[in-house]
Amino acid sequence: MSDIWSWERAWEVLPALLEGFKITLVATVVGMAIASVLGLLVALVRRSGSRWVTVPVGVVVEFIRSTPLLVQLVFAALLLPTVPTLAIGCAVLGVHYATYMSEVYRAGIDAVPRGQWEAATALNLPRGRTWRAVVLPQAIRKTLPGLGNYAISMFKETPFLFAIYVVEMFAAAQNYGANTFSYIEPLTLVGLIFLAASYPTSLLVRRMERRLA
Repeated sequence: MSDIWSWERAWEVLPALLEGFKITLVATVVGMAIASVLGLLVALVRRSGSRWVTVPVGVVVEFIRSTPLLVQLVFAALLLPTVPTLAIGCAVLGVHYATYMSEVYRAGIDAVPRGQWEAATALNLPRGRTWRAVVLPQAIRKTLPGLGNYAISMFKETPFLFAIYVVEMFAAAQNYGANTFSYIEPLTLVGLIFLAASYPTSLLVRRMERRLA
């Protein structure tokens, strides 16, 4: 067993992994913030009655969905060589997931009872206020479990950032393994840290889903 696993190496690599975990969290939080706002904007734009708007936006959304996240990261890093890679990673994660979250928002908006729209019309509420005060609060409440699931997915896909030289948790493990030729300890710890962070979050999302059902 000692030839396969070393507690000494595990303790040695742990500080670097925790530093990488901070980067992982930053990428997830910033990427999720971008995806949440941009996804809502995309959902609203795609409800526009103008095909001159909805068709181009739809084409862009489908293109982003149909291409791998890893390819998008590398392409963006090559296209913007002077921009910090962490900023590129956060932006690409945000844009990529915004295309999926826009569908969650769309479903939430469609789930708002028709009577709510009719009541707002009967009260002569301006269109902007109808959206802000009536539609969006109800729609966003219904979308929270779906958004939570995408947040977990984004968190678990942050290791792709290693491709653009962002030293998040997985990249820190790879660097340690390359220097010491010992990969078992760092990669095992990375898996355990991801599990410890994502599994409780998934339970909270399920609980939220049941409460909002």
